[in-house]
Amino acid sequence: MLRDRGVDCLSTQQAGNLGCSDSDQLAFATSQERVILTFNVRDFVRRAQEYAAAGSHHGGIIVSDHLPFRELLRRVLALIQRHPHEAFTDSLLWLQDYKTPAAP
Repeated sequence: MLRDRGVDCLSTQQAGNLGCSDSDQLAFATSQERVILTFNVRDFVRRAQEYAAAGSHHGGIIVSDHLPFRELLRRVLALIQRHPHEAFTDSLLWLQDYKTPAAP
């Protein structure tokens, strides 16, 4: 559904990364200049902190609680609408911050 809306996205399965470690997932996303969206909040918050402490860079990390699909889609689209792609670099974003649409 994201691709239908013009979003360049790739699932872990499509990337051939099923079963890869968190480190490998983030390294792959970074090498592809992609933002990673994950429900693994605890581990990826820690990864973001490690990258920052080491002065390393990543394409961005979006963390979320498990949500019904339609709500997840709505929040992801709201986040994308409010931020240019470049704004994601080295950022840790919480999808819970996009519960309501941005004011016009």
